[in-house]
Amino acid sequence: MFFGLFGKRKKEPSRPADPLAAFDQLIDNLDRQAAEVRKSAATLLALKADLTRAQSRYARRLEELTSRRATAKERGDVHAVRVLEKDQAQAEDLLASTREALERAETDGRLLLEAASELGDRVAELRRERESASARLTAGGIVTQALRERVARFDQALVVDAARDEVERAHALADIYREERKEQGD
Repeated sequence: MFFGLFGKRKKEPSRPADPLAAFDQLIDNLDRQAAEVRKSAATLLALKADLTRAQSRYARRLEELTSRRATAKERGDVHAVRVLEKDQAQAEDLLASTREALERAETDGRLLLEAASELGDRVAELRRERESASARLTAGGIVTQALRERVARFDQALVVDAARDEVERAHALADIYREERKEQGD
């Protein structure tokens, strides 16, 4: 009656049974993350190039407007001076916002490149650790197999010893019967 009222529980991510599979899963996840970070850094580097070109373009435009305004002032063209001052203010705003965007792109790009480098170092470290774990697991498997074989040989030795004891008991019992027959026959 109350089944299903509380919703479905979230499944926890499955943990691999094989410890090496856990390493592989983590390495794959970090590789994907590093690839995304590198892709984002490349995007910012491309943006940085575009912003650098735009900054140069706006700086040239600002110089041109300043020169044209000075010429208009010399001629006494008040209307042209007003229009050029407005254009100059817009160019200054565009140049300032472009510089801010460029600084942010540079800062974010450096941050992403550092993150990509750290992720790469972590992946390399995990790969070394995985190889070490693989070697230890292989060595552990070999030792375990050797111990199993040793136990099997020990079990065989116990069986042989038990068989020897049984043979000795049988001989002892036969000796007892022989002696009894001799005593009865005498």
